[in-house]
Amino acid sequence: MTELKNRKAIITGGGRGLGKATAIAFAKEGIDVAITGRNEAVLKETVSELKALGVNAIYAAFDVSNYEEVQKSIKSLIDTLGSIDILVNNAGIAAFGSLNDMEVNQWRQIIQTNVMGMYYVTKEVLPHLIAKNEGDIINVSSTAGLSGNATTSAYSASKFAVIGMSQSLMKEVRKNNIRVCTLTPSTIASDMSIDLGIAKKDSEDSVLQPEDFAELIVSGLKLPRRAMMANASLWSTNP
Repeated sequence: MTELKNRKAIITGGGRGLGKATAIAFAKEGIDVAITGRNEAVLKETVSELKALGVNAIYAAFDVSNYEEVQKSIKSLIDTLGSIDILVNNAGIAAFGSLNDMEVNQWRQIIQTNVMGMYYVTKEVLPHLIAKNEGDIINVSSTAGLSGNATTSAYSASKFAVIGMSQSLMKEVRKNNIRVCTLTPSTIASDMSIDLGIAKKDSEDSVLQPEDFAELIVSGLKLPRRAMMANASLWSTNP
């Protein structure tokens, strides 16, 4: 099993939900963590929790859909951490509605955040991993990226695109000893899914929890460097 202590990680959308659970799991492994998001108050609170676990934790508040903000913030985070080993592209938004009824600007913003945001962040981190000739990139898609449904056209389109981009990147950078993993979880009781009304807070026995998602990521990272978890789906045992 690969030792993770003293590694450096950036987690987008790390202030709450899946990102926060992953940040906490990383901190428990001794990984120094930088989290990003748009709500500075939430980020500060999460960073305090991470520091209490004995690791170096920092944050940057910015919108991943804005390339100039991404360039400036990712550079600052890596400079402060000193290096970067792991990137978790978790930031994303969702909204549901028929293709004809959803506002054009909302459709565009989902694509801009979920696809272009992931591209922007990866583009800024990747040269550092290539220079080290080692690293891990975990890209969060969804089962909605495997199969579209009525009212999910924008979200599914973005998550299908994430899978294509992630799998292509994986084949590009294997020669650089960089592992790229594409995750396609089903419904998890995250802040976003609860806000959208597709999961409930009190459903621990029947719906996946953010901690389950974080455990999967840590397990993948602990694989020997010769092995790579290229794709993984996480489903609840309860239908």
